[in-house]
Amino acid sequence: MATTVTTPAAEQAASRRTEKVGLVVSTKMDKTIVVEIEMRKAHPKYKRVLKSNKKFYAHDEQNSARLGDMVRIRETRPLSKLKRWNLEEIIRRSSLSALAEEKPVAAK
Repeated sequence: MATTVTTPAAEQAASRRTEKVGLVVSTKMDKTIVVEIEMRKAHPKYKRVLKSNKKFYAHDEQNSARLGDMVRIRETRPLSKLKRWNLEEIIRRSSLSALAEEKPVAAK
């Protein structure tokens, strides 16, 4: 009997789920974040690079992502009317959220 061992590289090659990297623009919903992705594409005729933004709703089970964080989201089955993405990892924390944590509440 031959045992099959799956390596992370082979696992990623088998996975056909799209991954995107973007900025968290809203965390006001429970277990949901809104991620804005900036896409750059050259114009077919004029070759000028055009920017366009698109927002994606992603599931965040632990409510760990904060406003301004750079995150990676992965495509998943439909979770609600708008949610088709899942939070994979937080790539970079926002400096704004770090300032909010450090600032103690002033007591009189």
